[in-house]
Amino acid sequence: MINFAVLRIELPGLKIQIMDIFAQLISERLSLPTEGVENTIALLELGCTIPFIARYRKERTGNLNEVQIAQISDALEKLKELAKRKETILKTISEQGKLTPELEKRIQDSWDTTTLEDLYLPYKPKRRTRAQVAREQGLEPLATILLLQREQNPEMAAKRFVKGEVKDAATALKGAQDIIAEAVSEDERSRNMLRSAYRREAVISSKVVKAKADTDEATKYSDYFDFSEPLRRCSSHRLLAMRRGESEGILRVSITADDEECTERLVRQYVRGRGPCTNLVKEAVEDSYKRLLRPSIETEFAALSKEKADEEAITVFAENLRQLLLAPPLGQKRVMGIDPGFRTGCKVVCLDAQGNLLHHEAIFPHPPVNHRMQAKLHVEQMIADYGIEAIAIGNGTASRETSEFVKDLDLKEKVQTFVVSEDGASVYSASKTAREEFPDEDVTVRGAVSIGRRLMDPLAELVKIDPKSIGVGQYQHDVDQTKLKHSLDMTVESCVNSVGVDLNTASQHLLTYVSGLGPTLAKNIVEYRREHGAFTSRSQLKKVPRLGPSAFVQCAGFLRIRGAKNPLDNSAVHPESYDIVAQMAKDCGCTVDELIADRNKRKQIDLQRYVTDDVGMPTLTDIMDELEKPGRDPREQIEEFEFDSRVSSIDDLEEGMVLPGIVTNITKFGAFVDIGVHQDGLVHISQLANRYVKDPNDVVHLHQHVRVMVLEIDHRRNRISLTMKGVE
Repeated sequence: MINFAVLRIELPGLKIQIMDIFAQLISERLSLPTEGVENTIALLELGCTIPFIARYRKERTGNLNEVQIAQISDALEKLKELAKRKETILKTISEQGKLTPELEKRIQDSWDTTTLEDLYLPYKPKRRTRAQVAREQGLEPLATILLLQREQNPEMAAKRFVKGEVKDAATALKGAQDIIAEAVSEDERSRNMLRSAYRREAVISSKVVKAKADTDEATKYSDYFDFSEPLRRCSSHRLLAMRRGESEGILRVSITADDEECTERLVRQYVRGRGPCTNLVKEAVEDSYKRLLRPSIETEFAALSKEKADEEAITVFAENLRQLLLAPPLGQKRVMGIDPGFRTGCKVVCLDAQGNLLHHEAIFPHPPVNHRMQAKLHVEQMIADYGIEAIAIGNGTASRETSEFVKDLDLKEKVQTFVVSEDGASVYSASKTAREEFPDEDVTVRGAVSIGRRLMDPLAELVKIDPKSIGVGQYQHDVDQTKLKHSLDMTVESCVNSVGVDLNTASQHLLTYVSGLGPTLAKNIVEYRREHGAFTSRSQLKKVPRLGPSAFVQCAGFLRIRGAKNPLDNSAVHPESYDIVAQMAKDCGCTVDELIADRNKRKQIDLQRYVTDDVGMPTLTDIMDELEKPGRDPREQIEEFEFDSRVSSIDDLEEGMVLPGIVTNITKFGAFVDIGVHQDGLVHISQLANRYVKDPNDVVHLHQHVRVMVLEIDHRRNRISLTMKGVE
């Protein structure tokens, strides 16, 4: 028997027995080896981060990847919450004096939320229902008589219960029926039967609220004015669209099954034979379905379908965010950032190779001011004065026009030009982080700096912005915000640690996401760096206040030190493995530097010689991969891009046009592509390739340069349909 009281205390107090049960359940549900799950749980309980476990504890986990470890972590948290819920349920039923040994065992043995709540439902404190009133009037024995369906004269039997508020036999029978209806609605068999029917045949429908049908805000929901389809086939984006329309008061959404068939099944379950009692029970069952069961199960399926849609939308958002964060960096070059605009002008900033602000000013090359020549001379002078090597132009208002303006510059040497997503730049520019970085500059300057830095290193800059503000999600404001934040935070942490962080140049915000650090230690590292100068070795981290041995083990492998005396300090080789590399070099008769530089020497190494009880082939293989290219950046190389000069607005488009574009967002139903007309077009999933596509991510990735053909232009709704089929 499990003692759930132990779950009241912090994680270290969890009993081994409970953790064994959790490991077995997670192993079965995720189809993962039990030993690997057990060891992963043990590492998580010790406070190890997911990136650290995935990268440096492969022997312990059985080489589980980051996704699998994250799934184990999430499943573990859900089981802990379920265990706490059990404790509450057992306590509540026990206080009512109704906790039998059989019920207690069923509750303890159940690890399914739905089953657990069904067991609890009859004992769950609730508002004063019609059935509760009838019980207080002493009508429960009459309800039992009716359910037995043997009494030939129920009216006569009911007269025995006429007293107090029960004025007559009819009132007594009605009260007894209320008790039966509630009992039917709380019975596991009834609920499971109805769930089974809803799983098979539930239909989700939406209809427009007539008063809103002709309004402008209703236009975007026109596809759902009279819509229905089987719930099991309803995609996440359609369901979330309907729910948003419902929350805005434009649509009415319902989930229904075949009422007649469901009622008949319930009646067959409770009604036996014929007779006067049978008819009364039948009426009670029908009332139970209509008044209690159907609304309850519909609410349950609405919540379940919404939860499933949320999970899909969050997965899409997280994948898009990952691609955005891991977008190719330009690297440390002198960059000009331009935040384009018409009436307010273009804000121009010049940055050095480390992203520091050197100069800023506003230019007005576009209408209504139209100081194009003056702006041209100013920009050319800035490029010369600050040795600008690349230009980053925000992709918002006037982006296309600003790109054309930059193309006309007279430059002695070619300067690369890139269009950069500016989603979230305004959020950053008004944030506490931006104010701390540039206390004397206004929001327009900060926004332009963000655009320039995004070109140099998207990851380092975008981590400063709330991921929800970056604009690569699908209904991100409609999904569970707690789950969304958890997923996005994990995605950011994963990306930061997969790339690695330069210990001597990383901002406090970037360091916060490094495995084992967090806000306090990140701040302490920056302050130590400011006081003592650049770090020269990873071991110096141990001198940072409050950065203890555990935190050092977690973070050291993800921090890089360029030009360090020990070349391994600029690699993903963990300090705990330095002795292994040193022994390899010694066995090869060379130094570690020489081992890294000489591929032939590395080929001579027999990894099997270095296998121990703690270090296996996965770790040794990772070490050899890292020695091949120490400190390498896993991100791709950045490429220049140019829109088609024939089009600058949606009015310039014609069906059949083939145009270059940039993938700006990926959803379950397709990909959005910027073709330079201030309105992204949609390549529906069916138009991505000349084959069946299950997931758009199998064909395209964020910021990919593609060629598309215009299929259809809907000027009224400002929509552009594109295809990639048959386009070279």
